[in-house]
Amino acid sequence: MTKKFLAVCSTGLGSSFMVHMNIEKVLKELEISGVTVDHADLGSVANGDADAVFVGRDIADAAQHLGDVVVLDSIIDLGELREKVAAAAQRHGLSA
Repeated sequence: MTKKFLAVCSTGLGSSFMVHMNIEKVLKELEISGVTVDHADLGSVANGDADAVFVGRDIADAAQHLGDVVVLDSIIDLGELREKVAAAAQRHGLSA
């Protein structure tokens, strides 16, 4: 069964698209398959829309109702993203 990871920012444009692309890059590096990745704005996402929702610290409080919320301290730190994507994948039964 395919899992869904969603990158979310306040507008659904710049930062969420960048995180979306970086999640795909990290999944490929980690050789983890079975995940679709998308991005959206905070206002259009509901609990259950994704297995894991990746957000920047700036909207972490507003996103807590979305289930498995992964808060990124830095949306440009690939090391942090790699660690948190791997942990989310493991929580959802995916492995390299």
